[in-house]
Amino acid sequence: MLTIRLAPRGKKHHITYRLVVSEKTKDMFGDYLEDLGSYDPHPSTSVLNFKTDRIKHWLANGAQTSDTVHNLLVEAKIIDKPKLRVWKAKPKKEVVK
Repeated sequence: MLTIRLAPRGKKHHITYRLVVSEKTKDMFGDYLEDLGSYDPHPSTSVLNFKTDRIKHWLANGAQTSDTVHNLLVEAKIIDKPKLRVWKAKPKKEVVK
């Protein structure tokens, strides 16, 4: 199955991401089929550079998105769906006295 997901790149404390199409089981530090843009998540810049026509092409041909990429595409108004919940809150532990 093909997925559109984020592949890390950059420096140790300033990681940026590539938006890539790859096989779901492949390592993200390895090969990918196509580079669809980049994402810099740091608060001072927070830059989204996406190739919207290619993203729509891959989605039309059956590629799935990861939850984080789905939420980024919703923010960029590339897809019209509600955001997904990416993480679950941990249950609070009871304190025994």
